[in-house]
Amino acid sequence: MLNNNSFGKTTKAAFSICVVAVFLTACSTSSTQDTSSSTDTGMTSSASTSGSNTGSTKTTTAPKLARTVYFDFDSSALRADSVSVLNAHAAALKASPRAIRLDGHTDERGTREYNMALGERRAQAVRAYLESKGVTSPMEVISYGEERPAVTTYNDYAWQQNRRVEIK
Repeated sequence: MLNNNSFGKTTKAAFSICVVAVFLTACSTSSTQDTSSSTDTGMTSSASTSGSNTGSTKTTTAPKLARTVYFDFDSSALRADSVSVLNAHAAALKASPRAIRLDGHTDERGTREYNMALGERRAQAVRAYLESKGVTSPMEVISYGEERPAVTTYNDYAWQQNRRVEIK
């Protein structure tokens, strides 16, 4: 029978071996993901070009589009910095139409009812802008009001981050 000291050393040794094995397994895992497929947004693309006799492949990937449009306090008017984001989405959706969802959000200031209506107006403003740019994809509008904050602290930075529409 093992005494307590031997048992403790044996347990520590077994634990150490398990930790090393897990570490080595994690380090040796390779990605099996296909890099030429698009992401869940359908907004990125990859292109490959083969060289003449070199057999090399050059891959370029388009930058991932921002998925969030921010708004000023108590406003559903699109900001100037949002227009470039929406123009990029409009071009991508016209090139590769797909159904999207526009989630409207607010900060926690104001009543729940007011914030639900404001989130709706914000999402509708994004929808109207995309439609004005020729997007014919189905667009679902949902307002979450203050219910799903991006940042949960109570300061100006958090409120700015929470006044948004997410394009999904």
